[in-house]
Amino acid sequence: MSAHYEARMRHVLEMTDAAGIDFAMITSPGSIFYLTGFYSDPHERFMALIAKPGESGYTLFVPSLDEEAARKGACVNKLVPVPDTADPWELLGKETGHEASVIGVEKNHLRFADYERLAALFPKADYRDAHPIVMQLRLRKTPEEIARVRVAITLAERVLEEAVAKAAVGVTELELNAEIEYRLRVLGGDKPAFETSVLGGTRSALPHGRSGEYRLQEDDFLLIDMGVYKDGYCSDITRTFLIGEGSGAQAKVYEAVLKANRNAVAAAVAGRPLADVDRAARETIAEYGFAHYFNHRVGHGMGIDIHEQPSVHGGNESLIEPGMLFTIEPGVYVPEIGGVRIEDDIYIGEGGRAQVLTSFPRELRRL
Repeated sequence: MSAHYEARMRHVLEMTDAAGIDFAMITSPGSIFYLTGFYSDPHERFMALIAKPGESGYTLFVPSLDEEAARKGACVNKLVPVPDTADPWELLGKETGHEASVIGVEKNHLRFADYERLAALFPKADYRDAHPIVMQLRLRKTPEEIARVRVAITLAERVLEEAVAKAAVGVTELELNAEIEYRLRVLGGDKPAFETSVLGGTRSALPHGRSGEYRLQEDDFLLIDMGVYKDGYCSDITRTFLIGEGSGAQAKVYEAVLKANRNAVAAAVAGRPLADVDRAARETIAEYGFAHYFNHRVGHGMGIDIHEQPSVHGGNESLIEPGMLFTIEPGVYVPEIGGVRIEDDIYIGEGGRAQVLTSFPRELRRL
């Protein structure tokens, strides 16, 4: 994989140089992993990858407690360990010099307190957003990346199947949530890709609800949104089930979402605007009379991070490109009935059409 990292860093150095940036400071763990092969969450500690065209290439600053792991895993020209007792900004100044006039930063990740320290170190510098330079690369997934995503998806679907077998009247959301995260570890996942959400009854109408003590009842919707993080890449899947037979109104909601999912997938074709994918789902749901109850975008990019570019919403007229990986997750959330969401992971292959990577059945399943 080192050749991949070297090629990525060459691209960043070339783009940084072309943009007139003296050096770029990459601070998001996901982008550092993408460019070097080393992942760590530094929490409050300082971690940064410095991409400096010309003389020094790229240097990784890591907390000293990560030094050994970084030396084994990071594809970089130079590694600078930062002890807890040291001032990382002083070390940064020594490494980069104090003459930079244009600095690239990830504006959506750099903390304001860190910006103040950086500005004090380089008081005459201007700042440009380096985020698009890295994301231009991360937007298009390689076959090797998709292979890792497929592993994460396979794990998630196995976990989901085993967890659903435990769903029954009287079981709490938290009990099922714990079962999912336990099975995830047993089957080889590194960790949940995000906070698992298990919601029953009318609580399933909370698009970002958190699992609680609610006990499943007969005729409840059961919505499970989960993902697995494995070897640096994520999966993201949502399925909705019925405990028992349910009602005609519930079946109608489910039918609307399932059809919206299928129509959105069909609209995911290279060369068409991303907005078309959202519109295809939204128009379908509106035909069923549920437009008011679909209150979020239809999808988001994913990969190393659970939310990446592109954002798949009705206002994004950017064109779909081969290599894109994103979710399609229409939902209808009726407070008195409950909510349904059906989420799949979609890859735009070289032929330009969508490949649905998730294979867990989408038809309504009664438990």
